[in-house]
Amino acid sequence: MTISREVIEVDDATLIERSLNEPEIFAVLFDRHAPLLHRYVTRRLGPSEAEDVVADTFLAAFQRRGDYDRGRSDARPWLYGIASNLIGKRRRTETNLYRAYIRSGVHPAEIPGRQLEDGVNTLAVNRPLARALLGLARADRDVLLLVAWAELSYQEVADALAIPPGTVASRLNRARLQIRQALSQEERGE
Repeated sequence: MTISREVIEVDDATLIERSLNEPEIFAVLFDRHAPLLHRYVTRRLGPSEAEDVVADTFLAAFQRRGDYDRGRSDARPWLYGIASNLIGKRRRTETNLYRAYIRSGVHPAEIPGRQLEDGVNTLAVNRPLARALLGLARADRDVLLLVAWAELSYQEVADALAIPPGTVASRLNRARLQIRQALSQEERGE
């Protein structure tokens, strides 16, 4: 089945609703959001885990699409929330990746023969930032990176993580403070 231009131009909520009767339409949602979600997950877990997490995110979203709040026209927070939960289950992988950045300064995607995504090597050239992120509590790191790397608003992060916007603000403030302190200590050689 070919998907019409009309379907491609509708909002996410409409796509999800239509996919209940026409499952193939869900592919438009994948095409729309998978590239940026992949970039975000690659930055969090590295390229070897990103494919699986993105695929699992969309599989879970497809399976739960009947429960989607169609009052929300943008599905990004929902998708990033699912991805954040899956990333949380791979906490050891994320921690090991940060430690690799700190040790070598080389992003795993830079190894010959691997594709390097635009901008994923941010931490590779910034060992102090990788060290500071490693020191954050998971909940604080999730909020900070959803704002900084996924470019979600406070409300979108709240929706993604199913927490109040005030909690997003307090976690983000705490994370920023801890990052600033860690970077400052790093500069002073402490």
